[in-house]
Amino acid sequence: MLHEEITGKIIEAFYKVYNELKYGFYEKIYENSMIIELRKMGLSVTNQKNIKVYYENIEVGNYYADLLVNDLVIVELKASKSICKEHEAQLINYLKATKIEVGLLLNFGKKAEFKRKIFSNEKNKTKILTAKIRLISVNLCSNIKEEICFQ
Repeated sequence: MLHEEITGKIIEAFYKVYNELKYGFYEKIYENSMIIELRKMGLSVTNQKNIKVYYENIEVGNYYADLLVNDLVIVELKASKSICKEHEAQLINYLKATKIEVGLLLNFGKKAEFKRKIFSNEKNKTKILTAKIRLISVNLCSNIKEEICFQ
């Protein structure tokens, strides 16, 4: 899987932060905590990275990625009841607006949940791979088990 080592560390940091703080804080608290954990793991992290969006090669606006890890993975953080289709669409659009191919959507809700998105543009043929993940065990970061199926 593309950037598997990096995304694995990000997910490990996610569960470490979630197990410590649980749910109920604003996204900024989780963002700051994730930055601490990811840097302790030796990863390069930029928060609130300004990314320009273009339409027909004309700049039409910008957005701010919550976290950009090693300039390879966009991390979008949520503190919602659950991940919804709008959150997923937001992350996919962030990937489309950049040359970055991998994104993680991390939700610090009542239940910890995440989704991995891969946006690839090969020979002008665009495809989106969605990893649907059902959490089986959250107890220890090193024992995370997940079921992944691609559609």
